[in-house]
Amino acid sequence: MIEVHGLSKRYGDVEAVKDVSFSVGAGQVLGFLGPNGAGKTTVMKVLAGYHFPTSGEAKVDGVSVQDHPVEVKKRIGYLPESVPLYGDLTPAEYLGFAAASRLIPKDKRKNAVSRALESCGLEEAAGKPIETLSKGYKQRVGLAQAIIHDPPILILDEPTGGLDPNQIIEIRGLIKGLGKSKTVILSTHILQEVEAVCSQVLIIHEGRIAAQGSPEEIARTMKGEISWDLVLKGKSAAETGELFRRLGAGQEKIVERDDMTVSLSFSAGGIDGEAVFDWAVAGGLKILSMSQKRLSLEDIFVKLTRDGEES
Repeated sequence: MIEVHGLSKRYGDVEAVKDVSFSVGAGQVLGFLGPNGAGKTTVMKVLAGYHFPTSGEAKVDGVSVQDHPVEVKKRIGYLPESVPLYGDLTPAEYLGFAAASRLIPKDKRKNAVSRALESCGLEEAAGKPIETLSKGYKQRVGLAQAIIHDPPILILDEPTGGLDPNQIIEIRGLIKGLGKSKTVILSTHILQEVEAVCSQVLIIHEGRIAAQGSPEEIARTMKGEISWDLVLKGKSAAETGELFRRLGAGQEKIVERDDMTVSLSFSAGGIDGEAVFDWAVAGGLKILSMSQKRLSLEDIFVKLTRDGEES
């Protein structure tokens, strides 16, 4: 449904997006993840036809964004980061305006408005001025205008920004429901957002793609996929650190209290639980607790964005 090849975008001397390539298939929900200023919004504006790329190519539903921008706009619903609403209109009036702007025939606009109001849970607020609605309901109105023409593709830029926890849960539920019948690109810097609603992840950093795939697929390609958290007793922190080096741990963290809380990480397949247990026993350490974990999306994000800055 969406194909991007070698996409770059410059604003004067600033290269906001650098040689980005990815694809999104029909029925997928892609989480576009990255720090603020990473280039997420720029890519989305290019896909929405708001900006043209400096170089490279983008196609939406097989149609070139550069060559046929109007045809692309017919196929997408776009929710920008700042929702463009008219506060003096009601949701029903605003959606009627959006339907007319989308060139929906007059005899079909009423049904289109009713369908969008129902899909986004806005029936009770349909007759109230938008300026009187909560921010969560305003986001619902923004989503409703994005789906008013029933597009096959949705592009949502920070759809839960500034909402309270209850409102975030409501909007996420709406997006998950829409993702069952549409291809969705969801831009965010909130890790929980991606974990809650997305089947695929694309991490962008400083205008370039740092990783893409499912969180599990990304983790399998990274060092330190497997890690162990242990609470040990029997050695000083310095002595335990020496044991770490003998074991070949990729990373180490020691918090010395009455007991020592220790985190070990290894390359994928590098060591198993039995080997960690034998290592502790051979070093004269008592294991008070021991648990295995794999890289979370947060771990992956930090490794790909922060670690690169520090090297």
